Amino acid sequence: MPALLESLAAHGELVSGKRRYCSEVRGELLGMSAATIDRYLAAAKARGALQGVSTAKPGTLLRTSITIRKAGDELENDLGLFEADTVAHCGPMLKGEFARAVNLTDMVTGWVFATAIRNNARVHIIAALDQAVEAIPFPIAGLDCDNGSEFINHDVVAWAGQREIFFTRSRPYRKNDQATIESKNNHLVRRYGFHWRYDTVEALILLNRLWPLVNNRFNHFTPTKKPTGWATTASGRRKRLYDAPRTPLERLLDAGVLSTGQAEQLIARRAAINPAELARDIQRLQDQLTGMAKRPTLDLVAATTKPLPDTTRGVKLRSTA
Repeated sequence: MPALLESLAAHGELVSGKRRYCSEVRGELLGMSAATIDRYLAAAKARGALQGVSTAKPGTLLRTSITIRKAGDELENDLGLFEADTVAHCGPMLKGEFARAVNLTDMVTGWVFATAIRNNARVHIIAALDQAVEAIPFPIAGLDCDNGSEFINHDVVAWAGQREIFFTRSRPYRKNDQATIESKNNHLVRRYGFHWRYDTVEALILLNRLWPLVNNRFNHFTPTKKPTGWATTASGRRKRLYDAPRTPLERLLDAGVLSTGQAEQLIARRAAINPAELARDIQRLQDQLTGMAKRPTLDLVAATTKPLPDTTRGVKLRSTA
C-alpha cells in the first residue's frame, strides 16, 4: 500500500483535497488490514465467470527420468526456482485450436511472468520460455512443471539443459505439489483473462498486450505473503507462519543478488509506472477481449449444454380437490 499510494500521488492521481482523498484517508488506507480491503472490494470483485476446463494430459515421455518435487519439500533460499504451467483459454470445450497462457512464478520472490501462445506446440512453448528468460531480471535456475506433455518432452528438456536449468516435476494428480502456480493461474490468468474462449488471431494479439501490463502490476505493486515456518497454538494445533506482505520487487531488492545498477534500473522502472493508468489500460484491453469473445463463448455454452431430462412423464400428480 505505501508504494502504491506514493506512485499514485507522484503521477497526480491522488491529490489531497480532491475526490475525498486527504491525510486521514491515507492513514486509514495504510492501517487497513487485508480482510477489511477484501470486504470493501467484495462487490467489485464479484463476477459470474465461466468455469475453466482442464487440459493437462500426462506426458509419459521422459517422465521417469525427471526428479519429482513434492508438496512440503524444503526449498532453497536461492532465487530462480520457477513453477510453470499452461492455462487454456478454451471456454466450455476443448475442440479446435485456442490460445493458451504460459504462466511462471518464482518460489522465493513471487515474481511472475505470463504470456499467450497460439497452442501448446513445442515451438510455441519454447518461444514463451525464451521470452521469460529475456523479461525476468534474474536468472532462471530451475523449472518445476506438472506432468503435461507440453513440458515433459525432449525439446523442452534439451532447452533447459542448454541453459543449465535443472528440471523437476510434480506427482501426477497432486495439485498441491504446485500450489504456488495453481494459485497464480486463478489470481492472475483467470481473474484478468476471464474464462472466455479466445480462438482468433485478434484475441491472441490483445492477450499479448494485456499480460505485460498484468506482469507489471503483480511484480511492482501487488504484495504477497510467504510461509516462513510452523508454530503450535495454545490448544496444540499446528499453524502456518507467514512473513509481512511485500511485493516481488521488494523481495528481489532485499535478496541482495542484483548489482547497484540493476536495482536502480528496476526502481526507476517502477517509478515511471502510473498505477492508475496501468489499471485503465488493463480495463480497456479486458473490455475489448470481453466484447470480442463473450457472445461466441455463451453461444457455444448454449449449444453444448444438454437439456435436463423430462421428469414429468409417468408421474401421477395427486389431486388437490
